[in-house]
Amino acid sequence: MFNQFIINNPFLQIEIFNNTAFVWLKAIAVFFIVLLILKLFQSILIVRLKKTFAKTKTRIDDLVINAIDAIYWPFYVFASLYIAMQFIVAPEIISKWSFYVFMVVVAYYAIKFLAELIDFGAKMIIKKKGGEQDVEIIKLISSVAKVLLWLGAAVLVLANMGYNVTSLITGLGIGGIAIALALQNILGDLFSSLAIYFDKPFKVGDFIVLGDKMGSVKKIGIKTTRIQTPQGEELVVPNSELTKSQIQNFGVMERRRNLQLIGVTYNTPAEKLKRIPDIIKTAIENTGNLEFDRVNFKSFGDSSLVFESVYYVLSGDYKEFMDMQEKVNLAIVEKFEQENIEIAYPTQTVYLKK
Repeated sequence: MFNQFIINNPFLQIEIFNNTAFVWLKAIAVFFIVLLILKLFQSILIVRLKKTFAKTKTRIDDLVINAIDAIYWPFYVFASLYIAMQFIVAPEIISKWSFYVFMVVVAYYAIKFLAELIDFGAKMIIKKKGGEQDVEIIKLISSVAKVLLWLGAAVLVLANMGYNVTSLITGLGIGGIAIALALQNILGDLFSSLAIYFDKPFKVGDFIVLGDKMGSVKKIGIKTTRIQTPQGEELVVPNSELTKSQIQNFGVMERRRNLQLIGVTYNTPAEKLKRIPDIIKTAIENTGNLEFDRVNFKSFGDSSLVFESVYYVLSGDYKEFMDMQEKVNLAIVEKFEQENIEIAYPTQTVYLKK
């Protein structure tokens, strides 16, 4: 009955651009129905999902729903238009370009969604890591990942549009090689910074020795690392030089070993010499945050009797190491004064024979 009504209705059989008026009306109806469904999906279902996900502890569901909600009206219009055009007979060029436009719009919003996921992941890693070096490197990696996403999407779209992307990729490869050769020093430092980030030979705050230079690492940048020397000046070192050099990192030390030589005069009585190891041991053990190893009467020196002591400061901090060493030294001097033990200093005795 309905089909007969359509056939017998002269208005619905009017042909416009190779399609009857009924076909045009059906396409228009499909356009508005799809658009209405998409808008209802956004305004009702998305709102309810937001309220539900707001009660959960995880943030990934909030990110997904916000990324979907960020799809604006152009996508809904183009999607509805593309679906509606499937119900009419259109010239090949129009059908082809409508597919291209729809594909570009879908690719655009898909890449935006993936870029949101990358930014979310980067923020979570930065929040977990927290270091200044981590912030710069993670932002760099996320930016590179997003650029690669857009390039990949562009190549995919061009391939679906019928372009020969092989020659394009080859051209980009040759151009990339030329750019890499021109910027090899900068790229070398860039990749070195990535190597430092992932390998972690040192971190900000570590005291390192690089050849004849030393100091505390203040900042690890994309191209250079800044080191503050004990004299106070700032040393800027290219990252590529750091990855090629042998580095002593004192920042990872859990304890520092101290070997100390103490000389007393040759006229020190034997009974006092026997007490000296116990005096030194007691001074070390009473200082705190130290681990005693040994004390020995080592040798007969040129101008003194030499005792060798070894102990560990249970900290990698150089300042604390020096403070502990000072306390031990003062305690030994104080005890030697009480025992009338004289600390030797370089002397020479000349005997004259008549």
